[in-house]
Parts: sequence; C-alpha cells; structure tokens
Amino acid sequence: MRADREACRLHRRLRGARGALRSGWEALITHPWLVGDSQTPGGEVFRRARITTLLAVIAANAVGALVVLVFAVWALPKPARVINLTVTLENVALAAVYLPLALALGTLWGSRRLALGRHGGRSWLVAERAPDAQERRLALRGPLVVMEAQSALWGLAVALFVALDARFSWLLALGVGMTIALGGLTTSAAAYLLSEMSLRPVVSRALASHVPERRAAPGVAARWLLAWTLGTAVPIVGLLLVAIVATSPVPISKQTLIVTVLALCAIALVFGALVMLLAAYLTVHPIGALRRALARVHRGELDAEIAVWDATEIGLLQAGFNEMVAGLRERERLRDLFGRQVGEEVARQALAEGVQLGGERRELAILFVDVAGSTELAASQPPEVVVATLNRFFAEVVDVVSLHSGWIDKFPGDAAMAVFGAPLALQRPAEHALRAARELRERLRERVPDLDAGIGVAAGEAVAGHVGSEHRFEYTVIGDPVNEASRLTDLAKQRAERLLASSAAVAGAGADEATHWQIGEEVLLRGRPLATRIAWPLDGAA
Repeated sequence: MRADREACRLHRRLRGARGALRSGWEALITHPWLVGDSQTPGGEVFRRARITTLLAVIAANAVGALVVLVFAVWALPKPARVINLTVTLENVALAAVYLPLALALGTLWGSRRLALGRHGGRSWLVAERAPDAQERRLALRGPLVVMEAQSALWGLAVALFVALDARFSWLLALGVGMTIALGGLTTSAAAYLLSEMSLRPVVSRALASHVPERRAAPGVAARWLLAWTLGTAVPIVGLLLVAIVATSPVPISKQTLIVTVLALCAIALVFGALVMLLAAYLTVHPIGALRRALARVHRGELDAEIAVWDATEIGLLQAGFNEMVAGLRERERLRDLFGRQVGEEVARQALAEGVQLGGERRELAILFVDVAGSTELAASQPPEVVVATLNRFFAEVVDVVSLHSGWIDKFPGDAAMAVFGAPLALQRPAEHALRAARELRERLRERVPDLDAGIGVAAGEAVAGHVGSEHRFEYTVIGDPVNEASRLTDLAKQRAERLLASSAAVAGAGADEATHWQIGEEVLLRGRPLATRIAWPLDGAA
C-alpha cells in the first residue's frame, strides 16, 4: 500500500512537472518578442527584432565555429609533416582576428540591408503605417538577407584560409577550406532559421495590411531542406571527407578514425535533433495557432483572427483563414439583417432550400394588430416621439408572436401582420394565433398604455410563398383569412374588447382554447360577401 501511495505521489509530481514544462514552453513560443502583438509600438517592434536577430547571428556563428573546431581537431586528418607551431599560430591568429570582425561586419551589413527602403526599413514601423510593396518584400526577405551576409563572409574566410595554408601544403589548404566551408554552410543555414523566428513580429506587421499572392521568400520546403543540411548533410559530408582522406597518402590511425566517426555521429544525432526541433517549431507553431482559431470558429466565435507572421505557404494559409472568417462574418451579418427583414424562419428556409417564385396552399391563422388614433398621435407629438412609441409597441408584438411560434410578415404603417403556420408548419395554427392575441392585448395594456390598438384573428386556407420577380421578391401570404383578419381589426378598434376573432378560428383551435372565447353575432365585414360570426375573449381571460 505504501509503495502504491509513493507511486501515485511520484506520478502526480511527474504530471505537474510536465504541465509546468508545457506551460513554460507555451509562454516562451508565444512571447511578444517572438510573435509580436498589435499593441506594441512599431519602433519597439523594430528594436526587439534587431536585438533578437543579433542574438540569432551570434548563435549561428557560434555553432559554425564549433563545427569548424570539431572538424579541425578530430574530423580532419592533417599532413603531419607540414603541421608545426608556425602554421598553427598563423591559423589561430587569423581566426581570432577574422571571426569577431566578420561577426561585426555581418551584423552591420545585415542591419543596413534590412533598413533599406524608400525612407528606411524601419520608417513604416515607427510611423505606424502600412509598408509599400518594396518595404514589404524587404521585410519578408529578411532571413534571406541575413543568410546571404553570413554566406559571403564565410566564403571570404574560406578564401583567406586557403590562401594562408596553400603556402605550406595544398592538401592542408584543401582540408581547412572544406572545413570552413562546412562551418559556413552550417552558420548560414542556422542564421536563416533563427532569424526567421526573430523577425516574425516584423513580418506580422508587414503582412497585417496586405498579403501578396506570390511569396517573396523561400517556402516550407526550403526551411526543411536547410534543417536537413544542418542536421544531416554536414555530418555526412564530414564522414565522406574522412573516407576520402583515408584513401590518400595521409596517415590516419584507427583511434583517430574512431574519434572522428563518434564526433560526427554525435553532431548528427544531437545537433540534428535540435535543428529539426527548430524547423518543426517554425512550421507547427503557426499551424497550432490556426487550429485553435478554427476551434473558436467552430464554437461560433466569428471574431477569431490570427496574426499572419509566416512568409511561407503557411502565411498564405493564415491570410486565407482571416479572409474566410471575414467572409463568414459578412455572411452572418447579411443573414442577421435578412432574418430581421423577412423573419428568421423565412431566412432559414431560403438559405436551406433556395428561393423559387410561387406558393403553396396551407391551413393558416392570421393575426392583425393596428394602432387606433395614429393620425392624432402623429399630429400631436414630434416625429421622434412617435417613432419611439411605435417601436415599443412593435417590440411587444414581435416578442409575443415569436413566443407563440408565429412570424411577422410585414409592418404596414402603424400595423403588423403575423402569420401562424407558414413557413413553419404548425398543428392547429389557430390555437397559437388566439393565444398570442390574448397575451398581446394584455401586454399592450400594461406596457404601452399610451397607445390603443385593435387586434383581429382569422383562420383558413391561404397561399404562402414568394411573390414578385426574380430581381425583387418577398415571402408573403395571400388569401381570404388575410382580408378577414384585417377587417376584424378595423371592427375591434370600435369595440371595448379591442380583440375579435372569427368563430372558424375558435373552432379550429381546440377545446381548451375555445373555453376562453365568447361566440357572438354574425357581422358583414366591409368588402366581404359573406357574414362572419365573431368571437371575443371572456372577461378575465388572458
């Protein structure tokens, strides 16, 4: 039991350590110095980028110097007859002078090239403006500029050391030149990968306003090719050189061969893993940000947007994601406006099934509500007050109709027409309409007492569909129940109940709803050939 508790405790500690390590890694790779943020002033972004790029160049040259040292000491068999104190001192002296000088020159050269442009490469950052095409291209090619500077300086080092050692031995000069060339290759590739990471905040600002359709910098394939060069190709070339030297007259002992192979294998395994990890981070990190942003969109958060900080194909993918989300936001905005204009049910049906002119017969219920005395209201109150009062009135109408599964077809002036049973089919639409009418009458009396309104409800068969032309149409309902409900509303404004329904609507509503209504006399409504038996709510019914 004690062993089990200890094992559980150890497991919790390991899990906590993994969590802390993961949190620390996430904090590191999302640090503003590496990915940037929109709140940091542009001048500060440029200053940070220069500092991190300088550190990247120093680190790359340190790696290259280490490669040269390993090759020179262990991996490069040397002609013993020409190696003496003078040769060693001259090579060490040249290295001691050239390496810091080349580092300073490379940093200055790269910084000046990165600062080129119409007004200087940092002017658009300091001025907080979008870069022009040339400035944007220069920002995207920043890592390539750094790599070119390092390649030129290490190429010059190859020439200098070959010229120095050729005086003693062409074989020595060839070996030293190849060794420095491998160090230069390592430095240039490492400088590209590290500066690509350090210049991300600048690239993010350069791509914030516009993403060019064509890439101005090497892509993901080139990035991984450089990683392969650093982690695999250089050690293999070293082994190849050892094999070539072993076939030459230069003596190489078994112990030297073992040490050389072990050193090169260690470089391939350890350094190769680190370089591949860096390349993987540069590739996977923006993809991870994209995946998290996609998850936000899946949850309905259409404000999700990611910074475009990658100059490769992944940057184009990031920009495409932002364009896609912007399109979704625009579509949702149009859908929302469309839904507000024609009703959510009509909008949803149109988006799902498309729009075709024509209609279909359905059993429907129609509810009309119309303000009484609107002419006097408009004459006695300022237009702003009239509009505000009508909006409070219509807000209650829309809310009640929606609660009872109805749909507002239109707002003709100071009236509203609600439909129950289209486009969403309902069982006993008359029951929904009558309940909505009773609740609406009570709500209007309580919440909008400064307006008087009549309400009419009718039910029957009507045609519901899209009416108009291919260029301009609307979804509406046409039929006798519409006319009957409108005339009942006119009559209701003249009666104390302020709510009238046809007896046919009450009969189609069901027994429970019918108990709330009083069936009255027949009335010949204006414009109708047949009389309508009317009904009104019982006292206290709501």
